[in-house]
Amino acid sequence: MHQQQDPSTLLTEFFNELTLACQQNKAESLPVLDLACGFGRNGLYLLKQNLPVVFADINPDALAQVEQQANALTKHGQALASYWHQDFELPGSAPLKDKRFSAVVVFRYLHRPLMAQIKEAIIPGGVIVYETFTRAQAEFGRPKNPDFLLEPGELADCFANWHVRHYFEGIVQSKGTKQALARIVAVKPDE
Repeated sequence: MHQQQDPSTLLTEFFNELTLACQQNKAESLPVLDLACGFGRNGLYLLKQNLPVVFADINPDALAQVEQQANALTKHGQALASYWHQDFELPGSAPLKDKRFSAVVVFRYLHRPLMAQIKEAIIPGGVIVYETFTRAQAEFGRPKNPDFLLEPGELADCFANWHVRHYFEGIVQSKGTKQALARIVAVKPDE
């Protein structure tokens, strides 16, 4: 069993925005998508707070562990959580087409062809919480492949016409190592 870590401080600090995004559409409570969720530390935090979450990842073993933890966490786990085994990098695929979410959270993952789909899948008034590595990360360790590293200002540019609640780009200390990260929390404008 994978050891559960604390959720990102972005989620705890901006939890109210996520809650509001989930509550805005009373007719249908759209879930939060935890995209490339891995072992689900962030989505499980949201689930504990009674927000509906779709855990999506390419790794079926990770999803099985997330499901086990979700079911142990809460008696509502089965109702609030769903699991989506998906390769988001399949050439020519559009996995988020016609999907709708109140929010999308993405941590430590970048596949540029998905960015437009992520923005489209979030409903107006919905929230993006995104944190991943920048090009400067190559100086400190993995990943080093530029396909998985944001260019300077790229994340801010991607969500430039959204209502930005938080933005950071720079170097942070994490568990004794330096990491180069960009982080954004933004609300999709009404169309």
